[in-house]
Amino acid sequence: MAQMNLKEAIRDAIRVEMKRDENVLLFGEDVGHVGGVFRATEGLQKEFGEERVFDTPLAESAIGGLAVGLAVQGFRPIAEIQFVGFIFEALDQMFIQAARMRYRSGGRYNAPIVFRTPFGGGVKAAELHTDSLEGLAIQTPGIKVVIPSNPYDAKGLMISAIRDNDPVFFMEHLNLYHAFRAEVPEGEYTVPIGKANIVREGKHATILTYGQMVHKSLQAAEEIKKTRGVEVEVIDLRTLSPLDIDTIVESIKKTNRAIVVQEAQRMAGAAPEIISQINEKAILHLEAPVLRVGAPDTIYPFAQIEDAWLPNPARIIEGLNKVLDF
Repeated sequence: MAQMNLKEAIRDAIRVEMKRDENVLLFGEDVGHVGGVFRATEGLQKEFGEERVFDTPLAESAIGGLAVGLAVQGFRPIAEIQFVGFIFEALDQMFIQAARMRYRSGGRYNAPIVFRTPFGGGVKAAELHTDSLEGLAIQTPGIKVVIPSNPYDAKGLMISAIRDNDPVFFMEHLNLYHAFRAEVPEGEYTVPIGKANIVREGKHATILTYGQMVHKSLQAAEEIKKTRGVEVEVIDLRTLSPLDIDTIVESIKKTNRAIVVQEAQRMAGAAPEIISQINEKAILHLEAPVLRVGAPDTIYPFAQIEDAWLPNPARIIEGLNKVLDF
């Protein structure tokens, strides 16, 4: 076992797959010589050469188009979009071309692409750098959406994403890159895409969450145990598309109450889809409505008021109290 932070775990996963498969390529703005804005790919160009790890122009549409073209020719591209707010220039390539490739070609071609992007608040970044845009992706059939919350999952999910024959939108929370270190196995292992993880067992309510909000939710669960004596189950969804609805339903059968916690605005993110599926498949097991805890339905604010805008343990506890007292 090695001690890694999330950034190092992602880099190690890419290294493992580039050693294993010469068709794995990595490219994006500044990912080569510099190693990316956050140095997530540092050293990979030196190790694998400029033909496999290379910088691109500042043109996200070109990055996406290059990824699609390489994928249909048998390569496995890892295309970095430098910040999440820049994906709009590449949405045609990501959500129209890549996501539909296998269907529109009748299975003749695949698009085994990993679109990597940092996202998330709490770091006082500039505008368009921190929005949570996962809701756009989960409404697009044909592309998978993965958001790890810890180094172990980050490495295993990245390896799974690179090996997947369909495109994967891999979102990496800025505030988790250096947040903590954890034990990560050396060499190759996988964490399955589409399988949630119960990170805290409970019996009185369920928190469904992902990304940095996993850690905020665990804090809230510990605090409400002290104040009310209740045990809250916390599920790290890890993958938003496909969604592990089976694990969600089994938890709700046990706790009968749930909230969905996300960093995105209440109207955005994954919460609306998760709640809809719960209503379809588990409504008779609920003793209270499923509530959302998220950011206000406003444009992402400037850094000066970012901390007041983002969800925190106190707001999560408020949501838990509402479902517990319903």
